[in-house]
Amino acid sequence: MFTGAGTVLNVVTVLMGSGIGMLLGHRFPQRTRDVVTDALGLVTLLIAALSVAAIVDPALTATVGDAAMLIVLGSLLIGGITGSLLRIESGLEGLGERLQRLTSRRRGGADETWTPDSPDRHQFVDGFVTASLVFCVGPLTILGALSDGMGQGIDELALKSTLDGFAAIAFAATLGGGVALSAVTVAIVQGALTLLGVAVGEVATAAQIAALTATGGLLLVGVALRLLRLKPLPVGDLLPALLVAPLLVTAVAAVT
Repeated sequence: MFTGAGTVLNVVTVLMGSGIGMLLGHRFPQRTRDVVTDALGLVTLLIAALSVAAIVDPALTATVGDAAMLIVLGSLLIGGITGSLLRIESGLEGLGERLQRLTSRRRGGADETWTPDSPDRHQFVDGFVTASLVFCVGPLTILGALSDGMGQGIDELALKSTLDGFAAIAFAATLGGGVALSAVTVAIVQGALTLLGVAVGEVATAAQIAALTATGGLLLVGVALRLLRLKPLPVGDLLPALLVAPLLVTAVAAVT
């Protein structure tokens, strides 16, 4: 199995699921599509809860003691400030808008139909951003891609690909073509993480992975709140927290 095979599999399942969802989406009434999205939000909350439980992982508590909660808090604060200054969420939305214009031109659509308040625009961008976050924020994304890069197999990414394929069907049925373009985000993010796994080998400790997983779980809570239409948290701006968490573990371990 070649390095990166897990990411290739994931991209294929997202595209296939999105295609099926777009074909079937118009057959379902809006109420049914809303229920599907709500179900995805609840499942995302479940996955988030399981991920957040990593905060009591023995490897993490043995390394940083009682500071595990503060590490996650610090990661979110530092990561959120960094992400908001870099305008990551706005960048994701802008990318979605540009891709929508591009696909509209390829379909022969007229640019005059594009307006900032267009329902199609909001649906396309929301589908792209939401699916990108759901498919790229979870711990399986990071752990699976790193494992693939380190030559430890693609078991995690194979599981993630299956979950993402079914999720893409539901997302695309509700949110449309923007979901299919999230495959681009999956390829970039997981491809980069796979290359990182190749570079660092097995340098990351179990404590760092646990802190990263717990932080990623809280980001998934934010994604779930968006799916449940409770609060549109700027989860994209919080993504740098995933890089900050392992660094804080190293810093705290060095002074304790």
